[in-house]
Order: sequence, then structure tokens, then C-alpha cells
Amino acid sequence: MPFRSSDVGSLPPPRLVPGSGRLPILLSVPHAGRNYPDWLLRLSRRGQASLHPLEDPLVDRLVWRAQALGLTCVIADAPRAAIDCNRAEDELDPSVIALPPGAGHDGWRVRAGLGLVPGRLAGSGELWRRRIGPAELEARLAGVWRPYHQLLADQLAELQKRHAEVLLLDCHSMPWRAGQAELVLGDRHGRSAAPFVTDVARRTAEEAGFRAAANDPYAGGHIVAAHGAPDRGIHALQLELDRRCYLDAGGMAPGEGFDRSARLVEAIARTLGEALLDRSGLPLAAE
Repeated sequence: MPFRSSDVGSLPPPRLVPGSGRLPILLSVPHAGRNYPDWLLRLSRRGQASLHPLEDPLVDRLVWRAQALGLTCVIADAPRAAIDCNRAEDELDPSVIALPPGAGHDGWRVRAGLGLVPGRLAGSGELWRRRIGPAELEARLAGVWRPYHQLLADQLAELQKRHAEVLLLDCHSMPWRAGQAELVLGDRHGRSAAPFVTDVARRTAEEAGFRAAANDPYAGGHIVAAHGAPDRGIHALQLELDRRCYLDAGGMAPGEGFDRSARLVEAIARTLGEALLDRSGLPLAAE
């Protein structure tokens, strides 16, 4: 199947949902995209059903209560199967992307098939009929990945004009695993956020009745690593919520716990926003 630049143009660009900026919090939802263009499905070996497991289903809807606090939200509407905004630009899998001999990334995520363009999944095997070329990769980077990170950087800079400290909450969901907490908070082991941020989030979750853990088994991906800079007053925290907490048994529609989980994200955002304002000694800004 030959590459046509117009194909990748059908990937939706990142979406900005503006907020008031009253609280120093920015929401990020990089993996909820479910718009699968025909050309991407034709590239896949087994169709759309094989790509769904890459999604964080409905997390863009799960954050609605937090958005109602006046929080700005950046959402990737393009599917993760096309390009993963939570991977570094150099996390390239040579089995997925046609690269010069010896080129590619040897990190564990790439080895697991979950690089910048995912290549394989347990239960689905190899995802694509062929490797993609450099021009295809560049089109996906230019149309989705770079605009997503630019929006995050721009919105954090806007918040910093009003607030001494700001926080990026990067929102994800995770499959259930025996013995795993219901909410995993990732701060890159203290590198992307000050310890009090994770402590407040964990305490808030536990008070809401959720079992919470920090950095185990998810310590945060590229988004919090790239944008978190606690020494400059920019904290970044990844939230990974067990999908059984908010989805039905089929795993693709809201379940009984959906509103409880939406209230959890809202509570974490509000509590951390107020904690950051208290630290700065500044009053909550008027509309």
C-alpha cells in the first residue's frame, strides 16, 4: 500500500478545551483517541479490534468533572495506534519503522512493542502489514505529536503567568492486574513532581476509598518526564486508574463506577490546585 501524505492528514489534530486558569492545573489525555481512519485500518493486520487495547477508553470523558473546575485540557483525538504522544520522539522500533541499519531505540518499551508507533501487543501479535517509511512517520509527528507537546508547553506557560507553581495531570487508565493498586501515581520517582504533590494525590485517593500506590508499576512516561520541572515550579504527575473502576465488563463503555471515578479525578485536581495556591500564598484569582 503506497503512502499518500493526504492519508495522514486525516488524523485529527490535538484538541484544546480551554479553561479559566483559576486553578494552576492543566489536564492531559493522550491515549483516549478512537478515531481510526480507513487508511490506518487497511495497514493493520487484524482490524480495529486489535488496536482497541492500546486505548485508555473514555478517559477524555472521565475528566469532565475536573474540567468543570475551569481546568484547561489537552486531548489527543488521534489513536495511540497511529502515534503515541507519551513516547519520546526517538523511541523508534526498527520492526515498525524503516530505519537505516543499526538505527532504532533499545529501551524496554520499544522492545515490548510499545514505541512511538506501537508495533505489537500480547494477544494480537504484530499489528501492521508493513513497516512505515520516514515520510509517514514525519507526517504523524508533524500532525499530532509535536502539536500535542506544543499545546502542553504553551498552556503551562500561560498558567505560569498567573501562578507561582503549576501542575500537569497526565490522565491514563490501566488494565487490572492481581495485587495492583486501583490508582498508580507516577512522578518519575520524584523527578517530575515534588514529593508533596504525590503525597497529596495519594491521600486524596485513599480518603475517597481507592487503593493507591506511587511509581509501581508505572512511574510516568515521556509526557511527565518532558514537561515536569519542579525546580522551575512545574510539577507533572501521571494518573493510571484501573479500568475496572469506571468501565463495564466489556471494557469499552461506562460502568457503575464511572461517576465515582470522575469525582476522584476532580478531587485530586481540586485538592492539588488548592495546595499549590496555599504554597504560593496567592488568593484564588477572580474570573
